[in-house]
Amino acid sequence: MKIEQLYTACLSEMTYYIGSEKEAAIIDPLRETETYLRLAEKNGTKIKYIFLTHFHADFVSGQVDLANKTGATIVFGPNANPSYKIHHGKDGEIFNIGAIQLKLLHTPGHTLESSSYLLIDENQKTACIFTGDCLFIGDVGRPDLAIDANISETDLAGYLFDSLRHKIMPLPDDIIIYPNHGEGSACGKNMDSKTFDSLGNQKKTNYALRADMTKSEFITAVTSGLKPPPAYFKNNAKMNKNINLGINSLIKKNAQPIEASKFKVMSNKDDILVIDARPKEMLVDTGSIHGALFIGLEGDFSPLVGSLVKDINQKIIFISEAHKEQETVKRFSRVGYDSVLGYLKGGLDAWKNSGYPVSNINNISPIEFAKKLEQKIIDVVLDVRKESDYLTQHIIGAENIPLETLQEKISELDTDKTYYVYCTSCYLSLIASSIFKAHSLKAINIKGGIEKVKEANVNILT
Repeated sequence: MKIEQLYTACLSEMTYYIGSEKEAAIIDPLRETETYLRLAEKNGTKIKYIFLTHFHADFVSGQVDLANKTGATIVFGPNANPSYKIHHGKDGEIFNIGAIQLKLLHTPGHTLESSSYLLIDENQKTACIFTGDCLFIGDVGRPDLAIDANISETDLAGYLFDSLRHKIMPLPDDIIIYPNHGEGSACGKNMDSKTFDSLGNQKKTNYALRADMTKSEFITAVTSGLKPPPAYFKNNAKMNKNINLGINSLIKKNAQPIEASKFKVMSNKDDILVIDARPKEMLVDTGSIHGALFIGLEGDFSPLVGSLVKDINQKIIFISEAHKEQETVKRFSRVGYDSVLGYLKGGLDAWKNSGYPVSNINNISPIEFAKKLEQKIIDVVLDVRKESDYLTQHIIGAENIPLETLQEKISELDTDKTYYVYCTSCYLSLIASSIFKAHSLKAINIKGGIEKVKEANVNILT
């Protein structure tokens, strides 16, 4: 038996390959299918099943494309009714994969169709369980994503309580929990950085599994403090119920080179957005096209695109590092941004060689910033990290506008003031600075983020 957890950092997402003898199963596949095909080939297995724990809201899953390429059967739990052919799994149903079995446990709460898959090994031991978004390490799935006129988040939270108490918690303490997401995902509130753990340890450390917790207490705990989900979540869930263009066809369609002259014409159109996906060092060194939104590929590119570009059908052209064009299209596709028209052929060098102007982000070193702060000649210090990070530590006197909400509040900012922007590592602050630039507001990016600022002896509130 072989279990391989495949972690995608920019989505804080885990997908799984399970193989036994000559058969394999995939749980919660990404839209890019090549990884699973290579694993099956490497291990000499045929993918027999593709199991989905639920309709994912935070990424576009690749079950239909993978099934078309392998002939595998797509399995969902009860209450799932997509537009494509699936096997409607029943609670308690057993699926054979080589010498092992997966048992479907219907665990509604995050969504109505949410299911977990219990692995029974060659020795009939329940070795592990794949919990999807029902149970995370340190947290549980948020119950507010699948609400409608007939069901509330309170209803879903109640279902989640029952699923955990009656389906998950009675399992042996030594069973390993393999969730769908980890720290950083917006599918929960406070996930641990670990990507798996024993059920016994989770019973001791996970607030939602407290043995004496009442249903009422649980509902209050899991529904309080929820931040609004990113706008793209609802769109991705809808896409996952329908047939989407396969990843290979999407790359062929969207990874189109655009000559600098045509790129310039397109960049001036109101209905086309330019995204600069190069590394942040390149942005700082060379500048970018005026009005371009910087979202560097090296960071949380996909969820940030989903959070900052509100229209999932937005027409996009992009600038990338050489040989990263196809990868950039893949990252757009992970969250359903399929209206990509192409990239700047030859990169920013081609743009400049054509005589077109560039726009530079204003930057300041931590030492220079510390001097200005001491001299009291700074208008506004702006922290663009999440509120939780801001409350943990921040520069004394700094205001907080999380990056995901910056565009909504940009019209409220003072056009006469200069904003000194920082984050943890300079990645988010550069994105924020590009937004300021596009709106003709004055911003200066503080290099190095808060840790470098601390080294410059700036007072930090912790």
